[in-house]
Amino acid sequence: MQNLLTHIKNYSPLSSEAQHALQDYFEKKTFSKNEYLLTQGQVCRNLYFLEKGALRGFYDLDGKEITHWFGFENDFVTSFHSFITGEAAVENIQFIEGSILWMISKETLNNLFNQHHEIERLVRIVYEKYYIRLEERFVNAQFKAASERYENLLLHTPHIIERVPLGYIASYLGIS
Repeated sequence: MQNLLTHIKNYSPLSSEAQHALQDYFEKKTFSKNEYLLTQGQVCRNLYFLEKGALRGFYDLDGKEITHWFGFENDFVTSFHSFITGEAAVENIQFIEGSILWMISKETLNNLFNQHHEIERLVRIVYEKYYIRLEERFVNAQFKAASERYENLLLHTPHIIERVPLGYIASYLGIS
């Protein structure tokens, strides 16, 4: 929990009351390698903070897995579309390492927004950072060659090469 609270301070300051409220409602979960956090068709009702480990989000396209994102320590993760809309997820989220997460339900989070506006601001910033990552991913996929995408990965996230199977990386980069 301390990692979560320390990380949150990088986004936005929180009053001690808001910090205590988060401590009261975040729940610790552990998962093994290859377990699923979410499968296609489920509704994602929780936001997660990844304290330790790694996971990936992927689509199943005609029996072929297409990895479109990775999550590592200190990332907030969820199936954002499903979490925000309450609709069934179109993606799967699978652990690629044993992992520790902290989770909070959307319902609880919405209640905390009403009680602590700085938590609402914090989550808005988390959403903004997610949007920026999504747009960067889109631009890379649309306008850069596979070699440029690989160089960008090595430059900005070299730890992926050490922690993620090559098949998932190739799928993520759009190469075979």
